[in-house]
Amino acid sequence: MKQVKHERPSWDQYFITQANLLGSRGTCDRSRSGCVITKDKRIISTGYIGSPPSLPHCDDVGHEMNTVINEDGTKSMHCVRTTHAEQNAIVQAARFGLATDGATLYCKMTPCYTCAKLVITAGIKRVVSEKDYHASKRSKEIFKKAKIKLEILNKEVEKYKHQ
Repeated sequence: MKQVKHERPSWDQYFITQANLLGSRGTCDRSRSGCVITKDKRIISTGYIGSPPSLPHCDDVGHEMNTVINEDGTKSMHCVRTTHAEQNAIVQAARFGLATDGATLYCKMTPCYTCAKLVITAGIKRVVSEKDYHASKRSKEIFKKAKIKLEILNKEVEKYKHQ
């Protein structure tokens, strides 16, 4: 009987899988996003989309929607009740005294503009996202200026209800 050789996932695929698992803890049904921050192939911090501690969750009380005008002039709806997975992972690292300088961040989609600014400020040098984000133009621009390496594994754009 021929034995099938086990194929180990790449480090990027391994950490993206971890980010997706973390996203299952998310408390906003618009996006169950998770995030993993690594240094030297070790997880140093994690986060998922959800409301700040002790505040109501979308899954319990509904969404807090705001209309946003995108850079191309189109309008989209965004839930502002929650903190993004990337924000939560960066804050958790700070809360527990873990340096993110030089780290890699893994996430479901290209970070939004606000998260991109936090990534730069946190000293993270590489971002790996599973998919692209429909409003990622400005994030990509500032990542390029800040010399942050952005790798999108699947060029598919993440779609939302009420986009």
